[in-house]
Amino acid sequence: MAHSMLMVLLAAGVSLVITVLLGPVMIPFLTRLKVGQSIREEGPQSHFKKAGTPTMGGIMFITAVMLTSFLLGGRQGEVLSAVLVMLAFGAIGFWDDYIKVVLKRSLGLRARDKLLWQLIASVVFWLLLEFYLGRGSDIAVPFTSLSFDPGPYLYLVFLIIVLMSCANGANLTDGLDGLAAGVTFFIAAAFAVIALVTGHSPLGIFCGALAGGCLGFLFFNHYPARVFMGDTGSMALGGAVAAVAALTGSELALIIIAGVYVIETLSVIIQVACFQTTGRRPFLMAPLHHHYELKGWHETRVVMFFWLWSFIFAGAGVIGYMNIWR
Repeated sequence: MAHSMLMVLLAAGVSLVITVLLGPVMIPFLTRLKVGQSIREEGPQSHFKKAGTPTMGGIMFITAVMLTSFLLGGRQGEVLSAVLVMLAFGAIGFWDDYIKVVLKRSLGLRARDKLLWQLIASVVFWLLLEFYLGRGSDIAVPFTSLSFDPGPYLYLVFLIIVLMSCANGANLTDGLDGLAAGVTFFIAAAFAVIALVTGHSPLGIFCGALAGGCLGFLFFNHYPARVFMGDTGSMALGGAVAAVAALTGSELALIIIAGVYVIETLSVIIQVACFQTTGRRPFLMAPLHHHYELKGWHETRVVMFFWLWSFIFAGAGVIGYMNIWR
């Protein structure tokens, strides 16, 4: 266990270093390509100064996580599967970013096309779980010693919901400098613990690399950000943590661990539903982090507040899942 923990910490350090080293290369390159972030007109006024900041920077930590995972975790089946899911969802996000910032079509990839490709990636991952890894379809219930098996096809539906919700939740969370990277650091760290406790040591290395990549990216993404991760990065992060949850049988614990993703997503759903049914908006703006900005909180205060909650949710989720293994 001690050796495995050291490997996870080493993976975090290596991934952090690779990401930091890639920054001075990638950021000028993205700047020269003029892949600058566009800003929503209805958003907070303070965001207009961010227009033109290079985006698609998620390529930096995606590369670092992939290299570190293969270097330290080997080409073990679970690691390969997690990396493939990260790359698949990152590629969908990259396509969306490319349409927005290179082709200058502000709406990006059409929602139905984005969801279709996410669906395809999710089904392919299920095929890997079912026929290559033999994962089965047991779902553990946090804070209990219970689990249930809905069968492979109901599990497929469940897995699709988990993957797509997590990827899009991470995407919604990526709205302030350092927010998504910091939140996901705590989520990845929580899953590193779960992976080690449940005997998935190579997967723990992947989680360590993911956490380290997020920290490395914060060197360039903290306020005021020099680069944004874009949909390329946020969807890769969401897909990666959802894949780890599936591989470790902790999908329901994911709802707790990734609580910030869940709250950000719910705030959008509630905002839209209330406006369509009553004509009123319960939040000044959704996702929720913008609500606090419009209430007068400085961006860094909002980010630190959400980081704190991500730490709390991650700890609660690990405690809830560990109860199963007592």
